[in-house]
Amino acid sequence: MTAQEVRLCGLLLQEHFGEVVEKMGTELLRSGALNLRALAHQTSTPLDLVKKSLCVLVQHGMCVFGPGRRGPGGPVEYTANCERILYMLRYPRYIYTAKSLYGDTGELVIEEILQRGQMTMSCTVRTVADRLTHSMEDGQSMEYSEVITAFTRLVETHFLQRCPPVDSMGTAGKASSGSSDASAVPQPARPETHPDCYLIPQVHLTGRGKRRRSNEDGEAEEINAKKPRLENEVCGDEGIFWQVNFERFHLHFRHQSIISAVASKLDPTSSEIVRTMLRLSEVTTPANTAHTQALSANEIFRALPVSYNISRPILDQYLTLLVDDPMEFVSKTGDSGGGMYVVNLHRALANLARVTLESVVQERFGSRSARIFRLLLRKRHLEQKQVEDFAMIPAKEAKDMLYTLLSQNLVQLQEIPKTPDFAPSRTFYLYTVNQLPTARLLLHNCYKAVGNLIERRLFETKENRRLLEKSQRIEAILASLQGGGADAAQLSDVEEMITAPERQQLEALRHHINKLDSSENQVDETIFLLESYINSTQSSH
Repeated sequence: MTAQEVRLCGLLLQEHFGEVVEKMGTELLRSGALNLRALAHQTSTPLDLVKKSLCVLVQHGMCVFGPGRRGPGGPVEYTANCERILYMLRYPRYIYTAKSLYGDTGELVIEEILQRGQMTMSCTVRTVADRLTHSMEDGQSMEYSEVITAFTRLVETHFLQRCPPVDSMGTAGKASSGSSDASAVPQPARPETHPDCYLIPQVHLTGRGKRRRSNEDGEAEEINAKKPRLENEVCGDEGIFWQVNFERFHLHFRHQSIISAVASKLDPTSSEIVRTMLRLSEVTTPANTAHTQALSANEIFRALPVSYNISRPILDQYLTLLVDDPMEFVSKTGDSGGGMYVVNLHRALANLARVTLESVVQERFGSRSARIFRLLLRKRHLEQKQVEDFAMIPAKEAKDMLYTLLSQNLVQLQEIPKTPDFAPSRTFYLYTVNQLPTARLLLHNCYKAVGNLIERRLFETKENRRLLEKSQRIEAILASLQGGGADAAQLSDVEEMITAPERQQLEALRHHINKLDSSENQVDETIFLLESYINSTQSSH
């Protein structure tokens, strides 16, 4: 774990949960496994606050616990999960994906579970139905059954899964500590190891969402607060909590990247064929496999959307085109059933990562440096004279560009001596590019860039806090006046409470914040692509 990862995790924890949770998470990331009192001592934080912070981290799956160094009889130790904390950077993308696949209801289901870490199905259905009802016009409401349907579809496509029981988490920790050394890090049980991971319970829930109303009577509010507790007792899913299956979302993101690459390289019809192949095998294909399960041409033909109206001979031609393409997105593994085909996931990720590296070099150092970089990627090892000749760049410029790339660790220099004394006159100096270490370097730079973007956004928000609070107060007043049927003159008077210079400053600030948010999402797409390539390479070896 690098210092930039720890810094980024701290910024994300601070933004989502506050400074106390950020302090606990950062300390666990830096120090490794710690027990409760050691964590309280090292952070100089009251024990009560440490417990609450750990509860938040455990609730969101960002911290695991298990037997410590002294074994089962000793104090429980806590370990922060850096990878899970970094997933917070991707929350907007998870929510947007759920919205595009399952509409507003699916979006709110994923949003609620991400906000709370884990929820029961009945609690999620009630909350989402209430939120949707509140956004509807008067007299309309959302049926619980519609939210249950969206929840069920999310579970059936594995975007949601049951949380593993706490007992099995402790058992997994004990097993790992007993089989290895005493300092082994406790590992949580994987949800997929449980047979009921995607089993939907029988929930006895009927009715509609309720519209939130402002109650002036405190007694009425107390009664309303107690209602959900009474209702929870008769739903039938007590103790069954659900969480977001991040691996399934990442599988979807990876497939979308491959489909987009095929569409830009070939044409939309080719991308639709690849999309069909990925859809047929998305639930059955393991996350870190190098290729999908083999599919026959007959299966692919039957599963193609009717709207494309592709005949069988045309499909065979497209499959042949995909197999012969240098990017090697699709391979042929057999001839039965009209031909057996697989999508090369690892090869596709490697090509996408290579294109990303080339793009970074081109943007930072220019098109000629990118030409040298691409040349070294294809030829593997070249002397300086060969680089000059193949790239058709003057010797002096090629030398400067190579040394610049070398100083940035984007290009490596390999010495091959003719004699054991390594005399320079009898040594070959070959330039090369190692794609995996270069991808790790770029990933580190991306972590640093996202950290800088978040810090800048927090700074801008803090500097203009007074103006933002004033704007929020005025918007709240306007909303209440509109709800009470105020006339246009009253609304105009309230709007004039913000002066023209303040309004201009507010617009500039919002534009700046939106650009920073957009930049974070774009860098996160690069992070996801590079992480997928690195994980795929490690698992294939």
